[in-house]
Amino acid sequence: MKTIIHKAESRGFANHGWLQANHSFSFASYHNSEKVHFGALRVFNDDIIAPKMGFGTHPHDNMEIITIPLKGVLKHKDNMGDAWIAVLPNEVQVMSAGTGVQHSEINGSADEHLSLFQIWIFPDKQNVEPRYDQKKFEASDRKNKLQTLVTSIDENHESSLKIHQDAIISRIDLDSNTDFEYKLKSRNHGVYMMTINGKVLIDNSVLETRDAAGISETEAFSIIAEQDSSLLFIEVPMDF
Repeated sequence: MKTIIHKAESRGFANHGWLQANHSFSFASYHNSEKVHFGALRVFNDDIIAPKMGFGTHPHDNMEIITIPLKGVLKHKDNMGDAWIAVLPNEVQVMSAGTGVQHSEINGSADEHLSLFQIWIFPDKQNVEPRYDQKKFEASDRKNKLQTLVTSIDENHESSLKIHQDAIISRIDLDSNTDFEYKLKSRNHGVYMMTINGKVLIDNSVLETRDAAGISETEAFSIIAEQDSSLLFIEVPMDF
């Protein structure tokens, strides 16, 4: 098993005043030649956005973009006909940029900061028709068990959102002193695991809040929760 540890404090950081951004991989003005991507996972940003602020209309193409609000309210608008849709914690948003899309995202609250993860995954199909979707996932459904959020559009998995890549995004909330085994889809896949909060042990490495691990070249790995912990898994092809 190959394990890469990314401690929270090792991430790139940008303070834009209205935006506090942590970058797990090279992004914008942050560049680290050892942190460009993890397999098909290109971007993992951990953002805090001030009230009423956000990203004005801007373009994307040929990228699968997944947004997971953790606190506050995200509002999304795009040129596909979606006008200021609210996305709340326990909801997930996906957008296949494909041939090109223009969108805006802002903090929909006048007084509360917005905390979210934004994830970019390289697609396995180029120039697809752009699409948008979002869905609510009940927190109770990930209590000590894996909750699947996102899968490939080619997979017959009815309860998940879809993207154009053989990837799986999932969450779990583990009680303290609970063991869990994560099984990968294949040995050609790797998993980038973020500790949203808590403290866990993987392969003799301790991961605390916002620490991450990239795990590959294995069929499965074990996790021990030393505290109540919330985890996010992004499983992607490593040789995409």
